[in-house]
Amino acid sequence: MRRLLAGVGVAAILAAPPGAGAQDAPQPRLPVVRLQAGMHIVLAEVAATPRSREIGLMMRDHLGPNEGMLFVFDQPRAYCFWMRNTLLPLSIAFIDDDGRIVNIEDMAPRTENGHCAKAPVRFALEMEQGWFARRALSAGAKLVNPEVFPGQAQRRH
Repeated sequence: MRRLLAGVGVAAILAAPPGAGAQDAPQPRLPVVRLQAGMHIVLAEVAATPRSREIGLMMRDHLGPNEGMLFVFDQPRAYCFWMRNTLLPLSIAFIDDDGRIVNIEDMAPRTENGHCAKAPVRFALEMEQGWFARRALSAGAKLVNPEVFPGQAQRRH
């Protein structure tokens, strides 16, 4: 699992290379990890390559009620996302190495304004818009999976 996550990361990173976002069809489903958020379970596709991060949830027309996409980066930074070619309204949680939510932003479909982490993070989780709010999850809440979040794995041993 760690090998899978080692090279992961974004639906639309503002720093994407030229030509990014020219996507006509959704990408095939990606490998899925299970995250626990309080008493809620999330099944998150993992964007594990630069191209899969670049495409993210573009051109998807639906998400299951507890499905989303987890972007994983090699280095912590204040990453920014946009919604070019993304058809669904989404909420994005920026998450630190301990699985703690730093901030959550709502994102409107087909927009290119940036939605940024308020602190350096390595993870971002996109869910249908309002998913976090409906479950009373906000900044400071924790997502759990020691195989995903390195800060949790270190405490396990």
